[in-house]
Parts: sequence; C-alpha cells; structure tokens
Amino acid sequence: MKVNVHAVNFNVDGKLVGFIQERVDKLEKYYDKVVSSDVFLKVEKTSEKENKVVEMKILVPGDEFMVKKQCKSFEEAVDQSAESFERILIKRKEKVKHHI
Repeated sequence: MKVNVHAVNFNVDGKLVGFIQERVDKLEKYYDKVVSSDVFLKVEKTSEKENKVVEMKILVPGDEFMVKKQCKSFEEAVDQSAESFERILIKRKEKVKHHI
C-alpha cells in the first residue's frame, strides 16, 4: 500500500516515517483492498502537552475514511488512529461481504 507522510511546518524523522509505514501496512490484514493512505503530522501551538496532531486518510474502492487524533507523541497518535481504522475496516469488510 502507498503511504504518503506529510509534515506541516517541520521536517519529519526517518524513524517516524518507518514507524508510520509499518503501522499502516498492518491495516491490510483487516481489509486487503486499501488503495493508499495519507498521514498528516502537525504540531499545535498550545501550552498543553498533547499538542501532536495526526490526521490519517485511507482510500478504499468507492470510499474514503479519515481519523484525527491528538496526543503527547506522534507515535501514540498514529497507534490510536490505526486502532480506529482497524474497527472501521472490519466494519467495511463485513458490509461488503453481506452485499455479495
């Protein structure tokens, strides 16, 4: 699956890109028809510790899903986003299975 990582107003570390790629690739075991994924990394300018924002968008044939998470670290936000997508993709797979 193609994963595009976009960092807004900062340079992203290679380790983080590798972590994101690995975590998003695992989503294919829940639904194998995922076309591509866009991951947007942002740092909000707030005094709070939870200022790392991850927006993930996944394209599947005929649909597009988006999840936004805000956490203390990008890794934690990516993990939470991926967990949300696991649930979404399982529901999608069940829905498609029932229509066939």
